[in-house]
Amino acid sequence: MKKQHAFTAIIEHEGDGYTALCPELDIASQGDSVERARKNLTEAIELFFEAASETEIQKRLHEV
Repeated sequence: MKKQHAFTAIIEHEGDGYTALCPELDIASQGDSVERARKNLTEAIELFFEAASETEIQKRLHEV
């Protein structure tokens, strides 16, 4: 069973699009709409958990 986490998504309008930031993991993304920025951030977070070492994951989760 996969472990579930809840993270903050801060989405701001910038220029022609939107930026999305997850401060707990220091991961950001962007999109041309709020929904696209949120989806792109979700994908970036998923990729982080797939690729990062356990040490890096624990480091980022405990820095908040």
